[in-house]
Amino acid sequence: MQSATSYINIAAYKFVTFDNTEAMRPQYQAICQQLSLKGTILLTPEGINMFLSGTRENIDGYLAWLRSDPRFADIEVKESLSEEQSHKRMLVKLKSEIITMRMPLIKPELGRAPAVEPVTLKRWLDQGHDDNGKPVVMVDTRNAFEVDVGTFTNTIDYRISKFTEFPDVIAANKDALADKTVVTFCTGGIRCEKAAIHMQNIGYENVYQLEGGILKYFEDVGGEHYTGDCFVFDYRTALSPKLEPSTTVQCFACRAVVTPRQQLAPEYEYGVSCPHCYADMQNASQTNAAPQEHQRA
Repeated sequence: MQSATSYINIAAYKFVTFDNTEAMRPQYQAICQQLSLKGTILLTPEGINMFLSGTRENIDGYLAWLRSDPRFADIEVKESLSEEQSHKRMLVKLKSEIITMRMPLIKPELGRAPAVEPVTLKRWLDQGHDDNGKPVVMVDTRNAFEVDVGTFTNTIDYRISKFTEFPDVIAANKDALADKTVVTFCTGGIRCEKAAIHMQNIGYENVYQLEGGILKYFEDVGGEHYTGDCFVFDYRTALSPKLEPSTTVQCFACRAVVTPRQQLAPEYEYGVSCPHCYADMQNASQTNAAPQEHQRA
């Protein structure tokens, strides 16, 4: 019988010139199949992004193979544990960007914005300002449905529905964030890395990215100054600050996030509906039923 620590789930990315993605794709597919890994790997001209699940031995074997490529020798990995594999299948995809922003001049490989380590950020939040006495403002770069699962206390949430909306909304709010130290953050670091560079490019003077994102913050300092869980894109739906699967789920019908409290509502039926889509499901059912009644009349 599998133990609670049978599967290792890793999240990792690196921005680096990766000009032979098409040729490398079969090799990634083969090594993942050989090691019985499941998850998603994105191969792009600007680098790699991956979420994988497997046994300790097989994950270590994959990372040894990956790091044998000099481009990824220093790639950093975040880990969590689960009782079963966190993905149901294995996909290796070719994409144009690791995370779509449609800002081709932003090239993290050529230089990042300053990063703040989780331990330092916690200290800033504890004391209410950075080491220079400036107030610290947290800016969530994730989509609204992810933010609703959990975020840092008193964070700025622009309610974006996709990351391509971020450049315009952050530019429109530049004056409101003047004279403050701004820390951008996301799940694992990819979005906030691009976001912080863009903010520098448009004139933000004191902007940082949270090194390693929320998951690294959980790993290093736990859940202080954070409320709720962190949405992840696998069957676990969300992780607690202890990096354990939470009781938050995703609705099978509409894919909305359903909190434990919402799961108690009469509108929630596993695999059928939730409070977010129940009314629409009912209306659709009535609409579909009407022609049948007319035919019987």
